[in-house]
Amino acid sequence: MCGRFVITSPPEALRQIFGYLEQPNFPPRFNVAPTQPVPVVILGEGGRHFRLMRWGLVPAWVKDPRQITLLINARAETVREKPAFKNAIRRRRCLIPADGYYEWQASGPGKRPHFIHRRDGLPIGLAAVAETWIGPNGEKLDTVAIVTAPASADLAVLHHRVPVTIATSDFDRWLDCSGNELDEVMPLMRGPEEGEFVWHEVSRRVNRVANDDAQLILPITAEERETEAPKPAKKASPRKPASVAPDDGQGSLF
Repeated sequence: MCGRFVITSPPEALRQIFGYLEQPNFPPRFNVAPTQPVPVVILGEGGRHFRLMRWGLVPAWVKDPRQITLLINARAETVREKPAFKNAIRRRRCLIPADGYYEWQASGPGKRPHFIHRRDGLPIGLAAVAETWIGPNGEKLDTVAIVTAPASADLAVLHHRVPVTIATSDFDRWLDCSGNELDEVMPLMRGPEEGEFVWHEVSRRVNRVANDDAQLILPITAEERETEAPKPAKKASPRKPASVAPDDGQGSLF
């Protein structure tokens, strides 16, 4: 799955890679989380465009977004059939620029976060689907979910699912929804090849959404690991039985 990711490349570099017409300027993000606005690339009139959308798709038929489970991921195997995604995968495919993402590996009593990125260090295009929810008063909310697929053997040691990444040579193929057909894009909905991505363990500071700094993606140090290790539970001292005064037959109110 994909529940946190990072965007660290300069805006102009991302604009050159993804080819959108706008020239947005935004700071690096080291801990992008669901419900936050994320950069999205769509194909529209005149070419590719940059948009901000809320991460967490809301289907158009939902009456109240507060009453639906947060849909941050869409499974590649079922995205064509699921009511929440079946229209979006045909008509509103998009890309989310990123430089890597986090995954948590079960380890001992807790889970350890890892930062995962391309071996060559280049940005990635996360496959995504978008939907615009329109409220009863005409308010609009653009939302997006990231497509995931089974992990390759190497990445599966961290988690059995990974976000689908689209190669730059396939950007047009993925974004073009004019034909409303899926046969050409279905082969694209797969995880990275084995060896394409690398990873390292990072600090559990990434667990807290409020933390958003460059230290989050650095390999964890021995000192940090020791500090973050769960402390052994203290054994409760056995209580001494309360002393009981001998009963003198008189009784007591106290």
